[in-house]
Amino acid sequence: MTALVCVTGVSGFVGSAIARELLEHGYQVRGTARSPKAALQHLRSLPGVERLELVAADLDEAGSFDPATAGCDYVIHSASPYVLTVNDPQQDLVDPAVQGTLSVLASARSAGTVKRVVVTSSFAAVTDEPQGTFDETNWNEASSLTRNPYYFSKVAAERAAWDFVAGQPGFDLVVINPSLVIGPSLVPAVNVSNRLLADLTTNRYPGILDLSYGLVDIRDTATAHRRALEVPSARGRYLCTADVWTMRQIVDHAKGSDLGLRRLPSLSLDNGLGRVLVRLASTFQRSGNRDYLRTNLGRRFKVDTTRIRTDLGMKFRPVGESILDTYRDLRRWGHIKA
Repeated sequence: MTALVCVTGVSGFVGSAIARELLEHGYQVRGTARSPKAALQHLRSLPGVERLELVAADLDEAGSFDPATAGCDYVIHSASPYVLTVNDPQQDLVDPAVQGTLSVLASARSAGTVKRVVVTSSFAAVTDEPQGTFDETNWNEASSLTRNPYYFSKVAAERAAWDFVAGQPGFDLVVINPSLVIGPSLVPAVNVSNRLLADLTTNRYPGILDLSYGLVDIRDTATAHRRALEVPSARGRYLCTADVWTMRQIVDHAKGSDLGLRRLPSLSLDNGLGRVLVRLASTFQRSGNRDYLRTNLGRRFKVDTTRIRTDLGMKFRPVGESILDTYRDLRRWGHIKA
């Protein structure tokens, strides 16, 4: 009998890609969305869609995931708010992330059939001030409601998940910690990570900033989630990053392509004077962007992905390929000009 997998947030950038990956490998998928009818509009052309069922569920409603997890063999929880700046960090970020995660886990336990839950966390739960080399043992202990609150919400949600299974066992828990996820989208809305690449073509950035980004392709991210279900020995956290590139590397790679991206930044702000100017300018940014610039500007880091490559057999696409595929997709959806 084909295994049934509940995928929360199936209408999102990551959730929809996970659903496609599972369908391509023969699974039955029960996806959750606030508006299943709207989600179906973008997913109905997927190969294997006859094995896709959509149900309504809401992170803010306790017990709303009970029907979605009933009879499932596995659960992948990818639904979570992703925005840097909000009016009320506790209400808009932390509470939905934590309570939503606990609600999904409680429903999975109540189902009585779930063998493993895979939670989509983030590299944000590893650090918000990247410097040096990071692996699965690192935790972000610097973020708070007043400093990088989105990062804080990811830490709080992941820790809540680990606390849940420590106190109330019943299934295995595996966590995937992706960095910035880029690549072709199944849904029309542009996600925050792809928005970074789009904004580089719209004069949103005054120049090339001294920023570095851990990057991973959405297709590889989806594969990592599937393998986290399938590999019996999978345990704990897995950092999911293909490579770390600077903004200059991204811009130079895009300029050197045949895509004709003509509005990429050229002013060099990735130097001493540039860093001073950007820090001064950050004062006038909204809180989330201001925090991000102040904690990431001028920092260099590496991500040790030995564990995900060894345990899950992951092989990542080259970042340059993912960047160009992203730009082609952004153009297809009309997010950047042809």
